[in-house]
Amino acid sequence: MRFGIFIPQGWRHDLVGIEPAEQWRVMRDLAQRADAGDIWESLWVYDHFHTVPVPTEEATHEAWTLMSAFAASTSRIRLGQMCTAMSYRNPAYLAKVAATVDLISGGRVEMGIGGGWYEHEWRAYGYGFPTAGERLARLDEGVQIFRQAWTEGKATLNGVHYQVDGAIVRPLPLQEGGIPLWIAGGGEKKTLRIAAKYAQYTNFSNVPEEFTQKSEILRAHCADVGTDFDAIVRSSNFNAVLAATEAEVEERLSAIQAKLVPAIGDDQAKGYVDGMFRTSAATGTPEQVIEKLSAIRDLGLGYAIFNFPESAYDTSGIELFEREVAPALR
Repeated sequence: MRFGIFIPQGWRHDLVGIEPAEQWRVMRDLAQRADAGDIWESLWVYDHFHTVPVPTEEATHEAWTLMSAFAASTSRIRLGQMCTAMSYRNPAYLAKVAATVDLISGGRVEMGIGGGWYEHEWRAYGYGFPTAGERLARLDEGVQIFRQAWTEGKATLNGVHYQVDGAIVRPLPLQEGGIPLWIAGGGEKKTLRIAAKYAQYTNFSNVPEEFTQKSEILRAHCADVGTDFDAIVRSSNFNAVLAATEAEVEERLSAIQAKLVPAIGDDQAKGYVDGMFRTSAATGTPEQVIEKLSAIRDLGLGYAIFNFPESAYDTSGIELFEREVAPALR
């Protein structure tokens, strides 16, 4: 199993209480910490503009700006977004941005891409909110533009949703064949079919039964479009709250909840912690987490990306993972 780590950027209220002028330093230091070791293959941020579980005035830093900053301030670790929403940027423009970041980073960019889902920020930013079918059709067309741009240096597509005519993307990304594509989402009819056609990586449910179901549907799409299912690395995301004992895990969960209360209120904070963290396969003692993650690994999970909600304030959970969990899962 390979490992990625999310860097807090505010979207999950994970920079609350840190002054805006200090937030980049916190993000940069965590990125450089991950870069300096050998556990983490990649770092990740989310492509969102408004916080969850509800929009608030708290910071949410923009994903591709952070990609460029991390490219310049790290040297080894790969750089991803989970995941970029295709409709938030013109795809030819985004292909150009990503190619530039790949050059800055020395060839370390991953392209996490999906259809997008967070209706509130779509409407607030003036993007409307197209149907799921249209969002996924845009995803398919946009990925076609990426592939042309990154291999030929020029893209032309007269699509239903996107029209480009000789859009020049030079220089090419440093990575031979272009930037690796992570098609994110578990939609069984369209998203997984797009993944079967274009992806080097997928990202969908970490629940064992759902993971197995999505995997088999992806396998069927691969057979249908003539691609190699085994060549696609399947990944999932996990919220991680680790401690040496169950009592300490509960203390950490309570502390996370208390930090959220001023921003989103008691009920939202409790529901968020219960739904996102308490039931996660990566929450518990090291022994518990190893057991749960091993079971998913054995179903074919090749890459796990972890969000440590405390990391802007306390890296002891990350340290415990690196010391006890990662060696058992590798």
